Amino acid sequence: MGNLLYTVLVISGLGALLALLLFLVAKKFKVEEDPRIDEVEKKLPGANCGGCGFAGCRGMAEALVKEDDISSLYCPVGGGECMKLIAAYLGKVAAEKEPQVAVVRCAGSCENRPRTNVYDGATSCAVAASLYAGNTGCAFGCIGLGDCVRACDFGALTINPETGLPEVDEEKCTACGACVKACPKIVIELRKKAPKGRKIYVSCVNKDKGAVARKACKVACIGCGKCAKVCAHGAITVENNLAYIDYTKCKFCRKCVAECPTGAIVEFGFPARKPAAEVKPEAPKAAATPKVEEAPKVEEAVKVEVNETAKTE
Repeated sequence: MGNLLYTVLVISGLGALLALLLFLVAKKFKVEEDPRIDEVEKKLPGANCGGCGFAGCRGMAEALVKEDDISSLYCPVGGGECMKLIAAYLGKVAAEKEPQVAVVRCAGSCENRPRTNVYDGATSCAVAASLYAGNTGCAFGCIGLGDCVRACDFGALTINPETGLPEVDEEKCTACGACVKACPKIVIELRKKAPKGRKIYVSCVNKDKGAVARKACKVACIGCGKCAKVCAHGAITVENNLAYIDYTKCKFCRKCVAECPTGAIVEFGFPARKPAAEVKPEAPKAAATPKVEEAPKVEEAVKVEVNETAKTE
């Protein structure tokens, strides 16, 4: 009984000693944390999506408090209003940034891009892309296995069962960029969120030559350059057989949409185009007949001749 009691006392003493040592070490190496970090974290949306470049909102809050210049820091979920609120609290200046939205730059639906084989493997775009080019003739287009859908924490993406392509719900999209990182084909891009959901972009990423691209997909960009020639704002460039529209320069004139011969350039959020008025061909005017001077009548000619004879007599 005495040995048991002795053992208990020794263990308890060691535990108390170790606790004291831990307390002293923690006190010695304690790092004073700025209380503003907690306040800034509360003002952030708390999505912990990583769209800001940090692992979570706590890391973003620490950077906002510690950095003197926060112009390079931005929370896509909270947006401009959230950044202004935090900047006002910290007495700093937040960068102005236009709201963005995710855009799927591929129109290779089942109808436009026929399947050439059947993939029977893991339901993952990343796995499929690492194994082969894809189940169609286009090695650049969307695989459609939904990695982007699973990466989105806001439910903004769904796979359309008819087209086999992901679709973005602009009301739910926060432009966090998770879907962009998840897509192995780099089909998804963040673009400016214009009023009324208006967008104009090249819905193709195929860099093959025109004939090859068109054979793989009916609505592929063939790099003809007609869109670039008709654009008066210099918003379109053609590189590696593929056209690209710079959304910072595009003025939404829509001339490129009408000019594209394959329909690779798409438009959203615009009113329906008015059908061109039919111009009826004018009837050819009848050729004017030259006026012919009438010959004097016989009776009048005789009278004139008689009068002339009388005058001479």
